[in-house]
Amino acid sequence: MHTNCPCCGQVFEPEPGYYYGAMYVSFAFNVAIFLVFLFVMYQAGVEVTIPMMMALVGITVVGLLPIIFRLSRSLWIHIFIRYEGPSTQIPKKLHTH
Repeated sequence: MHTNCPCCGQVFEPEPGYYYGAMYVSFAFNVAIFLVFLFVMYQAGVEVTIPMMMALVGITVVGLLPIIFRLSRSLWIHIFIRYEGPSTQIPKKLHTH
């Protein structure tokens, strides 16, 4: 992951441990995946067992891990950092470390 946005210079990790909250967003995505699978399986009339759900959700979550990881971090930073428009219309941020 870049340390700064290549277009505007926004620091992607404003403070140490900034993305701990993204774990909760990731958890919410995983719970949503579980609930969708549960709903679909009940609607299909399949008898749902714990090992079946654990295997199905586990395989799906591991398969989607790169997407969920990036999406949760992106959503987390968008909660706190306001979008200011296209990079051609805003001044470049100069942050020093």
